[in-house]
Amino acid sequence: MKVPFLNLKAQYDSIAYEVEQSIKDVLAACAFSGGPYVEKFEEEFADFCGCNFAVGVGSGTEALWLALMALDVQQGDEVVTAPNSFIATAEAISLCGARPVFVDVEESSLTMNPALLEQAITPRTKAILPVHLYGQTADMDAIVAIAKKHGVAVLEDACQAHGAEYNGKRAGSLGDAGCFSFYPGKNLGAYGEAGCVVTKDEALASRIRMLRDHGQSRKYYHQLVGINGRMDGIQGAVLSAKLKYLAAWNSVRREHASSYHEMLDDVPAVSVPKEMPYARHVYHVYAVRTADRDRLRLVLHESGIECGVHYPVPIHLQQAYASRGEGVGSFPVAESSASQLLSLPMFPELTSEQISYVCCEIKRHSRSL
Repeated sequence: MKVPFLNLKAQYDSIAYEVEQSIKDVLAACAFSGGPYVEKFEEEFADFCGCNFAVGVGSGTEALWLALMALDVQQGDEVVTAPNSFIATAEAISLCGARPVFVDVEESSLTMNPALLEQAITPRTKAILPVHLYGQTADMDAIVAIAKKHGVAVLEDACQAHGAEYNGKRAGSLGDAGCFSFYPGKNLGAYGEAGCVVTKDEALASRIRMLRDHGQSRKYYHQLVGINGRMDGIQGAVLSAKLKYLAAWNSVRREHASSYHEMLDDVPAVSVPKEMPYARHVYHVYAVRTADRDRLRLVLHESGIECGVHYPVPIHLQQAYASRGEGVGSFPVAESSASQLLSLPMFPELTSEQISYVCCEIKRHSRSL
């Protein structure tokens, strides 16, 4: 049996008519850059996240970068974040001229460890950027309390957490602002590149809107030095068409995760992801841990099962950040998990037969791991 890691075609087939009609509407209106279809999605997504405002941008990276710019993060500042994310998290900080300061993650959740956070804060700290990894939020009450104590902003990297919840509140609504990516493979994916910043702060939203549009408050009148970070009209329309299905798709992901949990529970060589008591995990990624990750990935590939690795090299060990001098051993939990995590197939259209096959193959090979 063939089991893909991700199957975007299956989801497209289920909503093809609605999506195609949405794209035709944009084409007929010639509303290609920003415009009413982006504005409609912004209003809908802000409401979905429990926020007052949403600002559509060109990618998740731009969402992070523009939000940091709007928070006045600049040369000489520091932003505290986690080292086990996709590099865009740190990249956005660096693009502002600031320095990423890494804090190791908790063994159980693989999100920022609040017990280590305060010691990373200095007089130069401008913001804390926790990452809601794999579809589960970080421990936000503890993080926000520390931020308030030190008078710094909290910006959520929610690029993998569309619809995830922390104590009943949606990701993106927990800090000063939240950033989302709509890369096609996300729980809510565009048909190209797109991103969004959500916030309850009107002034912050207004500043991000200006920054995404060359810093202009109205055409040809530029109050800030910004960038071209606008969302395309087609992406806004596609995302609106898909948003109404997101809660149902997330529920199916959770059902798939429960099936994986149950079937792999008695496999000692594999540890399944843990949902924290405060969280409602939406399983953008279903990452198991095993001592011989590369061997398991190989034998599953040979059985027709495609898996992923998120992420094989922590950010502080990437060549791009080698000049910082943080070698192996700097952040032991992030490093050990990077060598052990394997992302199993996870998408709403995954069948029970495919999940059973994946688990049977893992069990069959588990003695050799």
